[in-house]
Amino acid sequence: MNTTVQSILGNIPAASAVQAAPRTSSKTLANLLLAAGVAALVVGVDQMIDGWAQSHVVAAWLALWAVAVLAIWVLRGLTRHLAQNLMTGLDAWSAHVARGRADERLWSMAQSDPRLMRELQVAMDRASEATGPVRDPETLMNRRAARLVRDRMYYI
Repeated sequence: MNTTVQSILGNIPAASAVQAAPRTSSKTLANLLLAAGVAALVVGVDQMIDGWAQSHVVAAWLALWAVAVLAIWVLRGLTRHLAQNLMTGLDAWSAHVARGRADERLWSMAQSDPRLMRELQVAMDRASEATGPVRDPETLMNRRAARLVRDRMYYI
């Protein structure tokens, strides 16, 4: 019993680390976007004041620092929001791709295993019955034939 409690308690930090990973990657991406934006603005301003900066070195240095601080203040919220949206989109895309791969694997396994194919057919029939229960065998067969044609399962 003691090992069971330890194994259960041993999994708790791992679960919290998994939940913290998206926030950490979103923050990292936000910081990278912020650094890129600030660097781009500082380089742009440096290009604009290059001729003036040769005679006013200290003023140009202070101006560049002011631009950097202002850019950090302005872009901080924007980059955080952009990073969160980007990470959410990437997570949704990744889950969609994983579901597609899992469906393809299940379908290829079902093509070689008649029991699994039968279970899938029963599940699809139940899903089509969700639109309304049908007691008439003819209507049930018509729905099933339509599903087979729609899903291109002619060989079954």
